[in-house]
Amino acid sequence: MEKIKINASQMFVLVVLFEMGSSILVGLGTGAKQDAWISILLGLGAGLLVFLVYYRLYLYYPDLPLTNYIQKIIGKWLGRMIGVLYIIYFCYVASRVLRDFGELLSTTVYTDTPLFIINSLMMLTIIYGIHKGIEVIARVGQLYFGIIYIMAIVGFSLIIFSGLIHMDYLKPILENGWKPVINTFLGQTITFPFGEMIVFTMFLPYIREPKKIKLVCLGGMILSGINIAITTVINIATIGTELFTRSNFPLLTTVGKIQLANFIERLDVLFMLYLVIGGFFKISLFTYAAVTGAADLFKFSSHRKLSYPIGLLILFASVIIASSYAEHITEGIVIVPIYLHWPFQIIIPITLLLIAFFRNRKKKSYTTTN
Repeated sequence: MEKIKINASQMFVLVVLFEMGSSILVGLGTGAKQDAWISILLGLGAGLLVFLVYYRLYLYYPDLPLTNYIQKIIGKWLGRMIGVLYIIYFCYVASRVLRDFGELLSTTVYTDTPLFIINSLMMLTIIYGIHKGIEVIARVGQLYFGIIYIMAIVGFSLIIFSGLIHMDYLKPILENGWKPVINTFLGQTITFPFGEMIVFTMFLPYIREPKKIKLVCLGGMILSGINIAITTVINIATIGTELFTRSNFPLLTTVGKIQLANFIERLDVLFMLYLVIGGFFKISLFTYAAVTGAADLFKFSSHRKLSYPIGLLILFASVIIASSYAEHITEGIVIVPIYLHWPFQIIIPITLLLIAFFRNRKKKSYTTTN
């Protein structure tokens, strides 16, 4: 583990930026249509419970990252195998998020620029940040946090003053009952973005104030969850349910409709800057988790030696994981949550917690009897 430590406020900022990252970009909860915001809030509630599993594991092994304490819980060889799978998982999710933002830029602004070039520029910046360390990334997050919130407040104010909000688009609530909401919650919003807090199991030992971890992470999740739900409500109330479910990037569609006083318009480029910033931090943290996990498992003295090869692996994976953006989205909605997110975010951590609980209880009973 690195000797560098980050404080609680920096961790709070990283949690918020990470959670809001690509979840603001794509249409989250579209399967529930106008009730998408309900499925997001349900996902937030369940995500908080899932994080408590991660937090409890951290309390058992406060000085170790996930890839290390897995070996303590289930044994060296099996633990290493699962640790390698987690590294692959972090790389894969990082490549998916990188593809999201590459597609955003290549289909809106840089229409004549190849996807690989756009992704390369983003990845090189991320590799540089990882090379400098988690403390530098956290400080950059603090710098951008206020800027992002100012931009968000200004944007939402302009949407309201432009008279674009139609609350009738949110009705009828629960038109098709709870089934679509629950299906969307179980198939999407519990794992994306809230279950992705699994990546922070690699960063919790870095915090300088361990007693504040629970409050900081849960607070960051709640704030980002409320922000995502509000954004979804505004998207639906502005562009309607049909366009919300069909649009690749609903927020950009919403912002593109701003027109105030005949001269304030075409602000979608400004908000793309906000989305790219969020994407940078999400990809950075997933990549950093993969790099530090690999350094831990394979006993590298410094994670810096692995930042370039793993970064390049993620870059190439982002281009080849899907032949088109439609295929990429289909994989992300249908395949990834069930076969990747649920096992790595929920099933494996709960199993590890149960094993750790019984192991530690046996140790306590043994020490008390002796």
